[in-house]
Amino acid sequence: MIGTAACRGAATIVNAIACGKGAALGITLETDVRLELERAEGGISVEGAPEGDDLVAGCVRAVAAGSGHDMVNGKAIIKSNIPISRGLKSSSAATNAVTLAASRALGAGLTDEGLLDIAINESIKAHVTVTGAFDDATACFHGGIVITDNIKRRILKSGRVKENLEVVIHVPARQIRKSDVDKNEFAAHSEEFEEALRLAIRGEYGAAMDLNSRLSSDILDISNEVAESARKSGAYAAGITGTGPATVVLSRPDRLQEIMERMRVYEGEILRARLNDTCSREVVPRLL
Repeated sequence: MIGTAACRGAATIVNAIACGKGAALGITLETDVRLELERAEGGISVEGAPEGDDLVAGCVRAVAAGSGHDMVNGKAIIKSNIPISRGLKSSSAATNAVTLAASRALGAGLTDEGLLDIAINESIKAHVTVTGAFDDATACFHGGIVITDNIKRRILKSGRVKENLEVVIHVPARQIRKSDVDKNEFAAHSEEFEEALRLAIRGEYGAAMDLNSRLSSDILDISNEVAESARKSGAYAAGITGTGPATVVLSRPDRLQEIMERMRVYEGEILRARLNDTCSREVVPRLL
């Protein structure tokens, strides 16, 4: 039984750690998965899983259990161009892709809601998320912009960015693991994050990203300079994504070169992407 799937990454508009509600938007970095499974005792061998073999195997077993397969073993092959532990939703993309590939391989016929529930539950078990990351998982899976209640796992608002925008990402070498993040530090600023969420709900995504980035920078003790420099150069929006330390910049085409020149001053890798509006069910894996 063979199943393949792809899921793209996402960037933060408003971090959900502080108040359990967040906002994110899909981008075209992606994770691809190929599963080769059989009904027999054994384990799941994993090739290329930066988020951990147990997380991948947990997603496969959860799909199998829910579709009447008491025993399943096999191999998972994973390819990704999403930098890990930088705030670019690598774990959400991986768990979504593995779960979708498992559903296809086993003929489980998972609904979107069922697929995301398994991916999020396994992420919580593996401690790769602080809030359950329903906002991140949903933005990765569906694309576009989503504003969510992560506690109730409910989409509050969804939409698309209408402007023609390029995505530029500054990726420092440093990694920040979820286990290193103090949730209480975010909770102490819940009112300010709620204001950022209100901006996002009103469609003021640039202002929401700006406020979220300044708050996150102070809490995480990481620099907000890349985002500030990009905004001074005319970026549509810019901000630290997730728990950092990567910065995502949205730029109109005519401002792109100046913004990128300013970003090259800062130590780290610069990646290019596009906004993603395509659901994972329709994305053809291109990295395998």
